Amino acid sequence: MWNILAGIFLVLHGLVHLLCFGHGMRFFTLKEGLNWPDGSWLFVNLFGNEATRMIAAIACVIAAVGFVTGAVGLFASQSWWNSVIIASAAFSTLIFVLFWDGLAAALADKGFFAILINAAIMVSVLVLKWPHVGW
Repeated sequence: MWNILAGIFLVLHGLVHLLCFGHGMRFFTLKEGLNWPDGSWLFVNLFGNEATRMIAAIACVIAAVGFVTGAVGLFASQSWWNSVIIASAAFSTLIFVLFWDGLAAALADKGFFAILINAAIMVSVLVLKWPHVGW
């Protein structure tokens, strides 16, 4: 049962990245005044906001696919699921760090909670070895 709950959580966490994709592409706005990833400390000076939004959106889709794939592996009791989840959590964290605008204001709107969730996932899988396949 814990594997099913953990897998559902991982799928949902992955699907939230699709919300970031839609927002990044400006298909919709998640919150009034939220302009993520505009102003990225790393990419905006190199590529401008439009290309930065495209790169961030594609990266979010890749992270979403990784989380969903890892969850499917967990559901199917595959040995590789945890590697995919760890890679996805690390990649997701990298997305929010690289596309952050460098300002401490409104961190909750800039992926701060996603980073905390990714850290919890990595600790759960790497340190606590949870959930165990076959439970």
